Amino acid sequence: MWLIYMRGRDKMIKQAELKQLELVKFITLKTIIDIYPHYYPKGAVDFFIEHHNESHISKDIESGQVYIVFDEQDDAVGTVTIHKNEICRLFVLPQYQKRGFGNQILKFAEDMILKDYKTVVLDASLPAKSIYLKRGYIIVETHSIQTYHNDYLCYDVMIKEIDK
Repeated sequence: MWLIYMRGRDKMIKQAELKQLELVKFITLKTIIDIYPHYYPKGAVDFFIEHHNESHISKDIESGQVYIVFDEQDDAVGTVTIHKNEICRLFVLPQYQKRGFGNQILKFAEDMILKDYKTVVLDASLPAKSIYLKRGYIIVETHSIQTYHNDYLCYDVMIKEIDK
């Protein structure tokens, strides 16, 4: 049974089921393949693809951490994974970007986390970094990982604190 967590302006966010593994994987990989090459070298893109593999996504779905956002036509447009107080794997399909879905998913994830925690943590990719900064996140760490082909993946760990 799907759990509907948010409905607003004819958009819905539902907890993913294992039978939706291919859908979550498609949203994730399609976004990485289409968007990330504009920001990262090939080795870093390959790293992202390997990191967000079927095994990791499946494990997260089984543990109830993955959500899918649907538009008013019931088309899946994005996904997010929430692990404790961390937002992971937040992706919006390229054709649905710049239409408010990313902000909707981010707000949903923040609201879910802030029920139990005072701080939201995430690793910010370059394409999404400005969105997080606008929403009050601050950079607390910067990392650089050597990937394939001697390329580097650079990202920031960001937090948003809420006083309750």
